[in-house]
Amino acid sequence: MVIEKSDFGKFQVGYKDSFTREVTQSTVDSFVDVSGDVNPIHVNEEYAKTTRFKKRIAHGVISASFISSLVGLKMPGIGAIYVSQTLKFRAPVFIGDTLTVTGEVVERDEERKRIKIQTDVTNQDGVLVTTGHAVMMHE
Repeated sequence: MVIEKSDFGKFQVGYKDSFTREVTQSTVDSFVDVSGDVNPIHVNEEYAKTTRFKKRIAHGVISASFISSLVGLKMPGIGAIYVSQTLKFRAPVFIGDTLTVTGEVVERDEERKRIKIQTDVTNQDGVLVTTGHAVMMHE
């Protein structure tokens, strides 16, 4: 299998990319297995009914992990290192939501081979659920 590094020159200010993924029960179960986070708001329907959300919500960091897929595989992708990420969780994500992860290059440092990416995650209704900035360093 041939793995090609991404072309740093492609990622100019204004470049955008995105993908869509559904948050399933399996997604939440896998995250619980990896993280050990069994907060009842995520795993117990009866408890969740007593909260302001009235049903279970997915872990906020699941939407952030989708950002990792965007920057690690698409922009800039192979040959890049995640340097930093800021996050704001703006709205809950529910099991069954379909999330669109969008990145846009907002800064470029040619000398250091770094790009700063505005990262936004919206649900199927267009509601912004997670926002922030990623800084990526290209090899």
